[in-house]
Amino acid sequence: MINAIETISAAISTVKDVTTTSSTSSAQSILGGAATAGASQSFAEVMGNMATEVTNSLKRSEISSIQGIRGEANTREVIDAVMNAEQSLQTAIAIRDKVVSAYLEIARMAI
Repeated sequence: MINAIETISAAISTVKDVTTTSSTSSAQSILGGAATAGASQSFAEVMGNMATEVTNSLKRSEISSIQGIRGEANTREVIDAVMNAEQSLQTAIAIRDKVVSAYLEIARMAI
């Protein structure tokens, strides 16, 4: 599962590399120059960062679970890590579903 998320993260990084500066300048003109520090990232960067954070959360959860099995971690720490990873994964799935539905809606538009 984590390998699949890392693959998605790598694919998003590839998309980010393909993005040209002209699309960035047109996006800034659409925003009307009101881009703040948080809004200056491209969509691909935001999605790539999110995928990386989800991957890291899942890895921390796995490490915490293994430490819990060995008796090296407190039960509460293990539960917190697993619940955090579950919430991150559910958020990533919800965003993926929204992106797919938006893509399908765009694909159905008449040209």
